Amino acid sequence: MNPLREVVPVIMAGGAGTRLWPVSRDSMPKQFIKLLDDGVSPFQATVRRVSGNGFGRPIVITNDSFRFICAEQLSSLGISADIVLEPDRRDSAAAVAVGALMAERRQPEALCLVMASDHVIKDEPSFLAAAGRASEFACKGRIMTLGITPDQPATAYGYIRRGRDLGEGAFVLDEFVEKPDAETAQRYLAKGYVWNSGNFVFVSSVMLREMQALAPDVLKAATAALDRAVRDLDFIRLDAASFAASPTVSIDYAVMEKTQLGGVVETECGWSDIGSWDALYEIKQKDGENNVLEGNVATLATMNSFVHSEDILTTVLGLKNVVVVTTHDAVLVAAKDAVSDVKRLVAKLKSEGRREASEHLRIHRPWGWYQRVDIGPRFQVKHICVKPGGCLSLQRHHHRAEHWVVVCGTAEVTIDDTVKLYHENEAAYLPIGCIHRLRNPGKIDLKLIEVQVGSYTGEDDIVRIEDVYARG
Repeated sequence: MNPLREVVPVIMAGGAGTRLWPVSRDSMPKQFIKLLDDGVSPFQATVRRVSGNGFGRPIVITNDSFRFICAEQLSSLGISADIVLEPDRRDSAAAVAVGALMAERRQPEALCLVMASDHVIKDEPSFLAAAGRASEFACKGRIMTLGITPDQPATAYGYIRRGRDLGEGAFVLDEFVEKPDAETAQRYLAKGYVWNSGNFVFVSSVMLREMQALAPDVLKAATAALDRAVRDLDFIRLDAASFAASPTVSIDYAVMEKTQLGGVVETECGWSDIGSWDALYEIKQKDGENNVLEGNVATLATMNSFVHSEDILTTVLGLKNVVVVTTHDAVLVAAKDAVSDVKRLVAKLKSEGRREASEHLRIHRPWGWYQRVDIGPRFQVKHICVKPGGCLSLQRHHHRAEHWVVVCGTAEVTIDDTVKLYHENEAAYLPIGCIHRLRNPGKIDLKLIEVQVGSYTGEDDIVRIEDVYARG
């Protein structure tokens, strides 16, 4: 990409992605999961796409719950960014407002490229070329979006009607239209509509003026939240009370459907929002039976299907056009043409209080992760992994004792006033009420089995006395 001036990437990474449940959940959504075979998550691919080559330091806007995941994935790429934490979700308009404000304060009249972090783009040169063309019109006062050339009458995407030709592959943005039925989608294709990709290019001051005119409540809340933001380690934490005053509204509805400055550049860049299991199926390599098979799976007389297993042997016999997804604690079996309703299914599970609707069995922490192995009356067993240099908080429990058995690596264990190293096949006992801490001083992952015994084993029976990650 060769923009007219340096571009500030604004990356929105706060969504939940429940349509890919049970792999994507609130505790670890799809943008941070390695869904493809390229070894990186969609978030990492997005950040890497705009690293160098005329791009400035990225602004990443994410949810407070994902702050350490986001930071770790950036660190693994060797890329630094301004990570902004939303205290709660207010949809994309508030995120765009915060990004535009930060870019404007960093450099007046900043040229911004806003991207979702959970999309896949196979042809990155075409994407960057389209963004470069869009930047030319953005510098002339337009708010540009990238439209995707449709290859099918999809009903899962919003569409854009192009207006007057602006030259060089750009058009006036005439109208946004919602996701159509199949017949309407076919008609849109015939009339030259393009898919709405959710990527925008604009000069910060132009977007801020339009938001002041069209969505003043959003801009007011975002401005106050940023003015009262605080630094928390390497993060910028927006003020919760100010941010909560913003309406929950998309940037499409708040600005793009109303502005007279909208423009669109069309591109064929192998784009997908991977918004459902059938969308992910479409972009993956198929076998001779037109199946996508991933993990520990076996099929017989099965065609046109997506079968994915994280661990457990998953077998499918005599079915066509299905999606079968097996994780450690949940299984999804669905007709492929019904997967658009997975979000409704997850909402139902949440209304029933099902933990599996929102949380993975493996819970990620800034120091590593833990995974429950078993639980019952007065006990719980966990598998714990602490990355090199990782350190749990100095803490105590009121209702449980713990036993730590080292499986791999070296553990530095603090128990009250004693600090001791434990190696493989050695165990530490932590009585109820003791002040304790676990640290990995080694060069490899520390893995251990934790056995909790007591009248209560919930996560809220943790009294943190000191924490290097500044968690409350």
